[in-house]
Amino acid sequence: MSSSLGGKKIVIGITGSIAAYKIPFLVRLLLKEGAEVRVVMTPVAKDFVTPLTLATLSRNPVIIEPFDPESGTWSNHVELGQWADLMLFAPVTANTMAKMVSGMADNFLVTAYLSAKCPVFIAPAMDLDMYNHPSTRNNVEKLQSFGNRIIEPQTGELASGLSGPGRLEEPENIFRIISDHFTDSSLLKGKKVLVTAGPTYEKIDPVRFIGNFSSGKMGFAIAEAARDMGAEVTLITGPASLVTPGGRIKRVNVVSSAEMAESCFKESVSADIIVMAAAVSDYTVMHPSDKKLKKSSEKISLELKKTTDILSELGKKKKKGQVLVGFALETENGIANAKEKLKSKRLDFIVLNSLSEPGTGFGFDTNRVTVLDTHGIVHEGRLCSKQEIAHDILRIITGTKK
Repeated sequence: MSSSLGGKKIVIGITGSIAAYKIPFLVRLLLKEGAEVRVVMTPVAKDFVTPLTLATLSRNPVIIEPFDPESGTWSNHVELGQWADLMLFAPVTANTMAKMVSGMADNFLVTAYLSAKCPVFIAPAMDLDMYNHPSTRNNVEKLQSFGNRIIEPQTGELASGLSGPGRLEEPENIFRIISDHFTDSSLLKGKKVLVTAGPTYEKIDPVRFIGNFSSGKMGFAIAEAARDMGAEVTLITGPASLVTPGGRIKRVNVVSSAEMAESCFKESVSADIIVMAAAVSDYTVMHPSDKKLKKSSEKISLELKKTTDILSELGKKKKKGQVLVGFALETENGIANAKEKLKSKRLDFIVLNSLSEPGTGFGFDTNRVTVLDTHGIVHEGRLCSKQEIAHDILRIITGTKK
């Protein structure tokens, strides 16, 4: 079978969320493309979708407990972890995510997760207040730092009647993400990818700085996507509270634009692909004070000077075969300004961001981007997660984007 899923062994773990009703549709899609599927459920998940339905569709017994008294069979979580080419846990509740983070193996599903030797995808689903709670957000970041890939929930109508983030991604999109994983997993094998992320802070005095609102989420997502595609990744980041994704990612922390420039020039020498997603300050303070400035007058003037144009310098130094990607955040004349930046800085691609619609720009988990190369627009994206955008950008770079 020509499908990337042909012969792949996939474990699906289902927890006690009403969104479990979507998973039978996903099982059918995977089976249709030639995958072999085994389903694991928590005991509470049986209240939302029946084991009989999933066993019939997957053509394999559903595992809930290690020992099934009816059939007299024993299921080994270690063997299941070694068998799988990929584990998908969907939908995943806040409770199960907490157990995954802490290693609380009080059901078969969590023991299977802890035994995984393969890539693990986790698709949360819950009410918006639960998903936005600091404890849940911390667990999501922890799971990412372990090397797991989070399939971000969508914003929409929830079972509670409220509307917001927490809706399980649709089966068709989860299917596509899994399929793309097997297609993409070796796209950047043997390549070195340099990614920058976050803001820079330009010191005014020991307690104040000039900065911007960049969270670093887009750059971190690109680093994670490059890792998933087999690359050796260096992530240079300004001040950001994000946890480094696990795996082959070397993190370099910087604060100022000068430190960002120094690290970029050093790390770019061996890079095959450079993706400059950081929001680097255009200006820095000419004479920062080594003592805290006192509020002694109604006005204060700061003399600023231009910072090093890192992107332009990398464009001048670009080696043969090296790919350089820049980002542009525009509030007006976006396409025209992006084209000018692409040309003037000798870029191969430029990713245009916009602040023109809800869910885009700094701090959000979603975005919409337009990618241009030297011939014009090559991709106009939809509003989707930054993880999906990151994978799309790298597929465009490698020429595999359909």
